[in-house]
Amino acid sequence: RMAVRLYAGWGINESVANERNAVQSLMAVGVPMGGVLRPGASSENSPGFFVWATRDPLDAPLQKVQMVKGWLDTDGQTQEKVVDIACADGLTVDPATARCPDNGASVDLTTCSFSAGSGADELKTVWHDPDYDPAQSAFYYVRVLMNPTCRWSSYDAIRLGREPDPRVPATIRERAWTSPIWLDPEG
Repeated sequence: RMAVRLYAGWGINESVANERNAVQSLMAVGVPMGGVLRPGASSENSPGFFVWATRDPLDAPLQKVQMVKGWLDTDGQTQEKVVDIACADGLTVDPATARCPDNGASVDLTTCSFSAGSGADELKTVWHDPDYDPAQSAFYYVRVLMNPTCRWSSYDAIRLGREPDPRVPATIRERAWTSPIWLDPEG
């Protein structure tokens, strides 16, 4: 299984990603997933969100990390925004689309082997919300997506010597997600 950690705090910046004891530093300045982040001394600026994802060594490499933000708009309607925040293979998020470019990962449908040489064993980043509003209650959680792998029905088709069922996709992208972190502007 993929593993993923998420922390948020007012003093989190890019340097924490390179620290040997990053988790200890993060616990001192932030909250882990499942927590509530209350206003801080510098709460006019977006808090830092630290994400650290690792792949399952027996499965396909990681392709990207996405941040999901939810909030209520001024009409009381639930809103959600999904942006890519870390890309594998040295690729960078396109600022116009907020998406990672395709890394070219594929699956050989005759053997269900996934492509070698693309994806990452680990993705680590610090992200700040460019649309942060200090007066807005919001929640944030992370999704981590793997490179494509065969769907179970494709494995069955190979074992049975049949063509994959055309009614269902032959491949899937497994994902992991965190518990949210809530931002409470009222403390």
